[in-house]
Amino acid sequence: MSWFENSVFYQIYPLGLCGAPYENDGVLEHRILKLIDDGWIDHIKKLGATCVILNPVFQSISHGYDTTDYLTVDCRLGTNDDLRRVVDAFHEAGIRVLLDGVFNHVGRKFPAFQDVLESRGGSECSGWFNINWSGNNEYGDGFSYETWAGVPYLVKLNHNNFDLNSYCADVIKTWESEFDIDGLRLDVAYCLDPGFLVYLRELANHLSEKRGQKFLLLGETMFGDYNRWMGEEACDTVTNYEVYKGLWSSMNSDNMHEVAYALKRQSGSDPWDLYTDCHLLNFADNHDVPRIATKVDNRRHLTPLYGILFGMCGVPCIYYGSEWGIEGEQHYGDHELRPALDAPEWNRLTNYISALAHAKRESEALCWGSYREIMVSPKQLLFERKSDNERVIVAINSSDEPYVFHFDAGCGRAIDLITGDDHDFGGGSEVAPYSAHFWKCER
Repeated sequence: MSWFENSVFYQIYPLGLCGAPYENDGVLEHRILKLIDDGWIDHIKKLGATCVILNPVFQSISHGYDTTDYLTVDCRLGTNDDLRRVVDAFHEAGIRVLLDGVFNHVGRKFPAFQDVLESRGGSECSGWFNINWSGNNEYGDGFSYETWAGVPYLVKLNHNNFDLNSYCADVIKTWESEFDIDGLRLDVAYCLDPGFLVYLRELANHLSEKRGQKFLLLGETMFGDYNRWMGEEACDTVTNYEVYKGLWSSMNSDNMHEVAYALKRQSGSDPWDLYTDCHLLNFADNHDVPRIATKVDNRRHLTPLYGILFGMCGVPCIYYGSEWGIEGEQHYGDHELRPALDAPEWNRLTNYISALAHAKRESEALCWGSYREIMVSPKQLLFERKSDNERVIVAINSSDEPYVFHFDAGCGRAIDLITGDDHDFGGGSEVAPYSAHFWKCER
């Protein structure tokens, strides 16, 4: 076991939250200190999160994923000293910190690529990129190069090059030493060369030994068999887009069978059981998808939806602002998904998510237990999480009417970990509309 497995994550896109201009204007502003000065760290701690992901913070042309300098904090956010102050403040609050490792591609102004533009094949860095010297591109460079997803200003790195990989390792070691970070989110890990992932795994193991605790590698994956990117020669865990889709789709279509299928496929009994003990990173939204309050057709579905998110196997992650229900649709540039916000807010939804977070962290069964589906219907889901010392039954009702669950709980009474209320299983278990319950069974 490691610190990761009973964590609750919180994701921040600093360039957005802190109100940085979209295009890098070259003006130094200490915006990242907003996380300290405006109460965000205290808010995240009160919410119950124990680890924060900071999306790109290093010098870039625009959105952070077009890196120009891996070792200098983006001037729109502040300085390296500012970032260290922020990390230290999170650590003082008992919150670990991951940085976004964008190692699949860089921006065109990245110095190594600029050297290639100037020296062509004579550049010592020409092998850092996949270049076709007989081609051309829309910039008229006189050669073409591989990009990420066909985006011309995102130049893909060639991780078959030892010098490049050595450079990236030095960058990561510098981040760990200078900023005292606890791990990395690996951007588009599904695009990274498997050999480079092995290289990063060995580096992470070394840093874990140095720190005396796990240096986490969290890979961004979107499809396929997640086992391809997890294990002893890859990431510790990955993002769970399969259940993300099932969460909102099940609510909108009144078809709880969809998310139940995904949960059983990932963590249930044979013949599936694909990711048991993998502790995938689960989320309702993030910086690349519409806000969940926008995605669901009925906002009252947020209560059962978040109940599933915190009751299922894996580690839950909350995206900044969604804990009080802000909305945002996905458009070109994703500005609505990554807004500037003032001080954090707290309302009934925030209070509920905080209760879920504390229940999750304090429950052995919810953090490490097995998964067994008990019952599923179009608007209800009932499943059991069971560890060696604890058993929790998760009851979800997404209907606009009360519902009575009839089942053999294996005990007479329970305590709801969300509310602290006693629960009697005798005569059936009635639950309110749009509700979730974590019933910890008494022996």
